[in-house]
Amino acid sequence: MDRRSLIKHAGIAGVLAAGVAPAVHAQTAVRWRMASSFPKSLDTIFGSAEVFSKTLKALSGGKFECSVHAAGELMPPFGVVDAIQNSTVEMAQTAPYYFTGKNSIFAFGCAVPFGLTARQMDAWMEHGNGRKLMDAFYAEYNIKSRSAGNTGTQMGGWYRKEINTVDDLKGLKMRLGGGLFGEAMAKLGVVSQNMPAGEVYQALEKGTLDACEFVGPYDDEKLGFNKVAPYYYYPGWWEGGAELEFFINAKAYAALTPEFQAMVDAATAVAARDMTAKYDAFNPIALKKLVGAKTQLKAFSKELMDAGFKASMEVFAEHEAKSPEFKKIHQDMRTFQRDQILWGRFSEFRYDSYMTSVKL
Repeated sequence: MDRRSLIKHAGIAGVLAAGVAPAVHAQTAVRWRMASSFPKSLDTIFGSAEVFSKTLKALSGGKFECSVHAAGELMPPFGVVDAIQNSTVEMAQTAPYYFTGKNSIFAFGCAVPFGLTARQMDAWMEHGNGRKLMDAFYAEYNIKSRSAGNTGTQMGGWYRKEINTVDDLKGLKMRLGGGLFGEAMAKLGVVSQNMPAGEVYQALEKGTLDACEFVGPYDDEKLGFNKVAPYYYYPGWWEGGAELEFFINAKAYAALTPEFQAMVDAATAVAARDMTAKYDAFNPIALKKLVGAKTQLKAFSKELMDAGFKASMEVFAEHEAKSPEFKKIHQDMRTFQRDQILWGRFSEFRYDSYMTSVKL
């Protein structure tokens, strides 16, 4: 009797009694490494890599393990794409827009100005054309992508002085995470600088930076930005929902058995959901702490956001004129976004607007 027939007739109890192990236990053990672009102190973002690793090990009964390495342990934070492309590591966890210096299309894997919210991004990636389009682009870099979680709409950053008008942005030296919004901000006069999170506090303290943006209250409180820049603005119109990604070495993934591929996919899904849920749970608590510590919370004016929108649309038009592939992905995202906004008018927006007006 072959193995399949044995399982059919005996059931799992009979299989175990007969000493026939499930397929995963018969497979050769696999050991991968993942390089993150983030420090261990950020337990939300870096934490999703750890959740992935633990989930993968549990699903495989210890037969498939992936060690996780914080920024700087194996390579610099922004060296992870090269490492995947060269097969130095099997996985990376990063923000794709860090790599727009290689190609501006990377931004669509994370966030673009006035782009998708977390839920909209998830919908576009998994049930629209997002994942298909991005993985076709990533193939040039030996990458398959999976969501590592989403931060949700981010804050507009920390400033050493008040930002009341567009003119207040001129000459401002600001840490921006990367991507197309750096180009949009440059049109408004901001001097954009991309640097790892761990270097920002000291730069603000010394005055070599005038402002910075990172994520939101929970991470920003940990990094201590409120101690050196008292004004905290919202919203981060350049990151309506920033998706972090697991970049997987495409050749390494293809070499896995179907069972192990399914485990990788399942573990990334668990990790992604966990990250987004953590941000939603912890951000309001951290925001109250920051305000209690004399942080001055301020909204960007409509004038400033209108200027940001105009500048952003100019940036998109410039890139579309240079790259048919960029135009294809951008237009697909905007078509999807229009339908999402239409639906939102009748669901989330109306509901949220009402709930913010009543006392619970």
